[in-house]
Amino acid sequence: MTEKRPNLLYIFADQWRANAVGYRGEDPVETPWMDRFCQESVCFSNAYSTFPLCTPHRGSLMTGKYPFSIGLWTNCKVGLEEKIMLKPQETCIANVLKDNGYDTGYIGKWHLDSSECNFTSHPKSGAKAWDAFTPPGERRQGFDYWLSYGAWDDHLNPHYWQDDPTPIRPGKWSAEYETDKALEYLEAHKDGDKPFALFVSWNPPHLPYELVPDEYYQKFKDIDVCWRPNVPEEMRTPEMETKARQYFAAIYGLDIQFGRIYEYLRENGLEENTLVVLSADHGEMMGSHSKMSKNVWYEESIHIPLMMRQKGRLTPGENTEIFASPDHMPTLLELLGLEVPDTCEGYSHGKGILTGKDENAPEDMFLCSYPGGADMVAAYAKKGLTHKAYGWRGIKTHRYTYVCYNGYEPGEEAHEWLYDCKEDYYEMSPREIAPDCREELIVDFRRKLKGYLDKIGDPFLFPSLEREGEGK
Repeated sequence: MTEKRPNLLYIFADQWRANAVGYRGEDPVETPWMDRFCQESVCFSNAYSTFPLCTPHRGSLMTGKYPFSIGLWTNCKVGLEEKIMLKPQETCIANVLKDNGYDTGYIGKWHLDSSECNFTSHPKSGAKAWDAFTPPGERRQGFDYWLSYGAWDDHLNPHYWQDDPTPIRPGKWSAEYETDKALEYLEAHKDGDKPFALFVSWNPPHLPYELVPDEYYQKFKDIDVCWRPNVPEEMRTPEMETKARQYFAAIYGLDIQFGRIYEYLRENGLEENTLVVLSADHGEMMGSHSKMSKNVWYEESIHIPLMMRQKGRLTPGENTEIFASPDHMPTLLELLGLEVPDTCEGYSHGKGILTGKDENAPEDMFLCSYPGGADMVAAYAKKGLTHKAYGWRGIKTHRYTYVCYNGYEPGEEAHEWLYDCKEDYYEMSPREIAPDCREELIVDFRRKLKGYLDKIGDPFLFPSLEREGEGK
């Protein structure tokens, strides 16, 4: 009898930054279960979101490809002439797992299907705005069990769909309910003949920050926020303190839910035969550099938690390699002993994780963001320009973040910056680069960025990159 392959349990939160885990000793959070899990895991200290926005990262996670390669240059939303969605023709991780005998399941926020309001003003499912009921079939990308929704941030009164347009309204905090259902799934599949692969997508700590159970908020309502040095004085208001406390409270609540899963795996003998991953899709600025939310190149936005554990097989410890969004699918498949499809554009860290050494690991990664609002798209179109050539792109290495910014509105001034994250941890003193700079370090970053742009067919326009390519 052939030995059953390892199970996969992939849990990820929405808008959870790497700083907000207790073991890092930065944000004033309490995450004892996650901290314990980290001690037993391969903990990636340099995991980043290639495009720090929900849909683009999720698309990369599912396909192993860059967001622009799969047409996900913004969130699945309403108001755009182009209907943004993960196309059924893509080869996704659940397709591969299912083809290799796995039972597959997805619970929680999906945000990879086009809003139903793009097709009708009165969806049968009752979906509103960016939300979507994804019916059974190819748009579920290989997932069999399904309890999900598109995008609707009502954490205290969530809704879900399964196999028909009738919404399910559990009347409890979304992360708690999703954990309930995840435990039900594990119970139903733990003794099956087939391995299982379950993805659980928690929406908190994504805003609205105030939608957190009071039992968690009470623990944080009077704490000292301890602002990061890059949060300017004008952002350090009582209102902001409340938002920060709510954010940290939600993470504490997630830790409690994670603890339930942790204990279930231990009590049911699933730790040795289950690859468990804990991560996020992107971070949260929470006032740093006068910004909220995500979709910028700063560490608070792009740096995400990433931990992988399979007891007895993966040796716990810190992994310092650069880990990008498209790397998740090929890495997971290799760790499960499956062939990585040639559609993947990311790098598999599987060999390095298993052996503890990888001479070929990437020394850098691509960062990107494109103008995604309907007004932005229209403004560029009015001038005969494609919005996809604007926004910002960058390169992340262990030490530096290099960024080219050419605007979210036509006519904005272009900037080129270099952040030395070793000497300037909080990225408060970027170096502005002159267009005619020919310093070797800068020239090398320009060449690397142009290489990524050429690889994925990204039409990004930036003066110094054009000059760098001349005469080659």
